[in-house]
Amino acid sequence: MIKRRVHVAAAAIFSSDGQEVLLARRPSIVDQGGLWEFPGGKLAPFETGFEALKRELHEELGITIKKAQPLIRVPHEYPDKHVLLDVWQVHAFEGEPYGREGQAVRWVRLEDLYNYAFPAANLPILRAVMLPREYLITAEEDDEAVFSSRLERALKEDGVRLVQLRAKTLDDKAYQARAAESLALCRQYDARLLLNGDPGLLDEIDADGIHLTSERLMALERRPVPAGKWLSASTHDRLQLEQANRIGCDFVTLSPLRTTPTHPEASPLGWHDFQQLVEYAGTPVYALGGMSCEDANRARAVGAQGIASIRHFWK
Repeated sequence: MIKRRVHVAAAAIFSSDGQEVLLARRPSIVDQGGLWEFPGGKLAPFETGFEALKRELHEELGITIKKAQPLIRVPHEYPDKHVLLDVWQVHAFEGEPYGREGQAVRWVRLEDLYNYAFPAANLPILRAVMLPREYLITAEEDDEAVFSSRLERALKEDGVRLVQLRAKTLDDKAYQARAAESLALCRQYDARLLLNGDPGLLDEIDADGIHLTSERLMALERRPVPAGKWLSASTHDRLQLEQANRIGCDFVTLSPLRTTPTHPEASPLGWHDFQQLVEYAGTPVYALGGMSCEDANRARAVGAQGIASIRHFWK
């Protein structure tokens, strides 16, 4: 049987303080009725995703988009159809949203989203909505006082809220000590900390998750951490992106976008190849490799969650 292809534009509409997102409930008489979803609808013939989004939000919610950015594109296979969700993050709009078609709508705090039942295709959108735009990867640093000072500066002054503790030169005992100190700092600034290492580290340090190297990623057969923890991974090509999806990674880094001093031998992807891989990924992707805040909007424009960097944040 040939599956029908359905292209849908959807919106993650944020409140003015960025702490809530608007959900709509599917009518009980339609497919997957009663589940909550991000508002939107099917593209009409010859419409772009953004044109469809503007039309659907006006028809469904009575609002007019003033500012929006691409958030994520999610391909999903259902038994009877292939769905492509073209998801936008709406930053500003005119009007007061309400269910113009009789559907229930509700503002929901980000930390409460997992209490709602969504169609399976919406799950990657949940991750993208909850993740920040910037991902700090810590640099190798021998001096613990310097390390703590630089991490705190990034958390306090740059507003970083997602940190990966990378410290390849430390032995296990020293890494755990640094992880405990880093976790305390991250908790102080309401940031999440991922440990770069064996998933068993979570038994010693109750961090927010694990980041897998590409080598660890490819050696796994199943997700190595519980659902309540974040799982990210380093990816460099389509094969690794497929494996990340297979084992249930919540997000990934994709690199190198540019040549970097730490990996001068690696061939850079460039923006074109990066965008092609992001289109296929189906999970939030951070651009890594020579990134700075000046690249953030371009990364978002080609479908990335945001940027990941060592040097830009580690000042």
